Amino acid sequence: MKVELRAARAADAAAIADVLLTSRRIFLPYLASPRSDDEIRDWMRDTVLRTETLTVAVAGDAVVGFLAVRERDGITWLTHLYLRPSHVGRGIGSRLLAHAIAVARRPVRLYTFQQNEGARRFYERHGFVPIAFGDGSGNEEGRPDVLYELASDREQFG
Repeated sequence: MKVELRAARAADAAAIADVLLTSRRIFLPYLASPRSDDEIRDWMRDTVLRTETLTVAVAGDAVVGFLAVRERDGITWLTHLYLRPSHVGRGIGSRLLAHAIAVARRPVRLYTFQQNEGARRFYERHGFVPIAFGDGSGNEEGRPDVLYELASDREQFG
């Protein structure tokens, strides 16, 4: 299966929201969303696509994954990385992450939930190290999280 990476377009908003919603339902069943599916669709279209840089992974005509990045106060934040469950384990997440890292200004940081062991292993395998653990008071889901940063000596992605 050929998967291409490209910049997200406004027309991708619904497909991106579907990837996020489906992935969270399958991989994060313990995580109750504080927003309805329709609110998430609106937020993706009206906020995320307008304020962050999104790269989508496309197979055929279908968006099968995406990664969102924003810069704030000299830090590059990876804010979202989601794949359709049927496309996990095929290297697509690694490609999206490598693409973002290649052009990112250091430091690069991200949050994930402490309970999301799969994501934690993924990020650690790609050179991110935990730098802080939170009790959930800093996220809208109220779940304990981990702040990761790409190790400064990590020149090669791998």
